[in-house]
Amino acid sequence: MKIEINLAFHTLIITFAAIMDKRKPTTTEQQFATAMNSCRTLFAKKLHDYSASWRILRPASLTDQLFIKAKRIRSIETKQCTLVGEGIQPEFVALVNYGIIGLIQLDKGYVDSVDMTNDEALKLYDQYANDALQLMLKKNHDYDEAWRQMRISSYTDIILTKLQRIKELEDINEQTLVSEGIDANYMDIINYAVFALIQMTEQKADK
Repeated sequence: MKIEINLAFHTLIITFAAIMDKRKPTTTEQQFATAMNSCRTLFAKKLHDYSASWRILRPASLTDQLFIKAKRIRSIETKQCTLVGEGIQPEFVALVNYGIIGLIQLDKGYVDSVDMTNDEALKLYDQYANDALQLMLKKNHDYDEAWRQMRISSYTDIILTKLQRIKELEDINEQTLVSEGIDANYMDIINYAVFALIQMTEQKADK
């Protein structure tokens, strides 16, 4: 099935929401939309090639996939070089997309064969991307854009910490006493990865 990739999708959604709320979208909202758009574009292209094959992934496997991506970022940051040729930006994009896949899997459960169309998968992607945006706006209000003063390497370490927490939660079947659930950690991973993509874009623009 052919997928139409709308490069302006999230920007339009944010602009429309802002108009309805009688305000202009902030710079952070626009940057978030642009970064998320690039992630969505890759997600849609991979859906075209592989369909929603990730529906087969069990939670632990998905966590390990996220862990591999984050560990590679940290390795490149530490060694200051890569032999494969790809930098850390594609890995942050992968963290966003696998984070959203994680939220879908938590909601729908895993299956033994693909059970949703590409359009259904994209609709769910957009739903959770918007949820991530709304959470970011709330936290951004409370923390006053403190993330802009953070180093990209700090995002990496925080993401790895979140993944370690997810592993622990999976091992105890999410029977927590005071901690947030796995879904909250996935959401934080998505937003920290988007923050990293925004900062990398700004750094390239400054050169």
